[in-house]
Amino acid sequence: MSQTHTEAFGLHIEEARKRLKGIVEETPLQYIHSLSQQFGANIYLKREDLQVVRSYKLRGAYNMISSLDRPVLDKGVVCASAGNHAQGFAYSCNRLQVNGVVFMPKITPRQKIKQTKMFGNGFVKIVLTGDTFDDCAEAAKEYTRLHGMTFIPPFDDPRIIEGQGTIALEILEQFTEGAIDYLFIPVGGGGLCSGVGAWMKDHSPATQLIAVEPEGAPSLKAAMRAGHPVTLVHIDKFIDGAAVKRIGDLTYPVCAKVVDDVCLVPEGEVCTTILKLYNENAIVVEPAGALSISALNHYAEQIKGKNVVCIVSGSNNDIDRMQEIKERSLIFERLKHYFVIRFPQRANALKDFVNKVLGERDDIVRFEYMKKNEKESGPALVGIELETVEDYNKLINRMTEYGLDFNVLDPDSDLGRYIV
Repeated sequence: MSQTHTEAFGLHIEEARKRLKGIVEETPLQYIHSLSQQFGANIYLKREDLQVVRSYKLRGAYNMISSLDRPVLDKGVVCASAGNHAQGFAYSCNRLQVNGVVFMPKITPRQKIKQTKMFGNGFVKIVLTGDTFDDCAEAAKEYTRLHGMTFIPPFDDPRIIEGQGTIALEILEQFTEGAIDYLFIPVGGGGLCSGVGAWMKDHSPATQLIAVEPEGAPSLKAAMRAGHPVTLVHIDKFIDGAAVKRIGDLTYPVCAKVVDDVCLVPEGEVCTTILKLYNENAIVVEPAGALSISALNHYAEQIKGKNVVCIVSGSNNDIDRMQEIKERSLIFERLKHYFVIRFPQRANALKDFVNKVLGERDDIVRFEYMKKNEKESGPALVGIELETVEDYNKLINRMTEYGLDFNVLDPDSDLGRYIV
């Protein structure tokens, strides 16, 4: 008899479940009518955003920390995290009465820092360092070595993978409507995908496992192409819970074995999903938590009439980020555009633009202009929000017909990122 995937990779997911009993919530598998109607499928969300620390990360962190011997625990534990692993780590330290140190990137949302302190309840201290997870991870490992402590990685350890894999046990027990045809799993370092994927392939081999990554941080996709983990030079850090430069050395072989496809989702599309979930379903998710649902757009034809599960990985979203989320969504949906317009330096130039060029539904949402002496024209940065995608070409035609000297500003260019 051939080995199962969990046996082949030395994973003990059932034991992890016993260890986590009474610590983690068995989160609901929720049927979502609006999504099901939209895609003509049966869409279910595994609501890990409703977990004790509002993400699945508690599962792996507690499983690993609680497996350590007391003399090891007494020396203390260390982690590096963009936020969710830190909160699971902090909660575990509090429950187990263990002193811990959390290294977080400087860009970590304040809400996640505050929550980490709260869950730690005096058992953790926080060190902010570096601009990415990878930067702070190096600092955390050096601190661990110097102080003789134990490092609790966010994904690259069998005990972390086992803890995350317990989600798969719950999904298969909770789903009673036949077979699961598709399971969409968000991917950062790969701990969730490898644990859930290994168990699913052993117990529901016909289920198509789709790993979902941010387009701006495709560490698994890059590893699949190379045949081994590679370190990405640059990543978009917006989807902070999944923005990892390098997939795990332990998680990658599991993912490579069990994943059927990798889907890359643009950051702007994720933002649209966040807003839609909130407006239509009153579900609040963080960017990484919206990844799996965003991928449904990319598999609309394949999933028709199918049973589909999306893992919602977390809901630790800072309200201060909502304006940026809306901005990215509008740009992705092609409803917000930026122009550099060189207006003639004469009276009523702007008035004529508003009255003769802008459409009735076009809205100026940003305008920056400085009049320059002894110049025939002066450049202005103009942000315009449209009601429909079709309004864009109409606007461009009117600007051209009016004889305006303008350039469309690409928000993904270096200049666009600097200005917008």
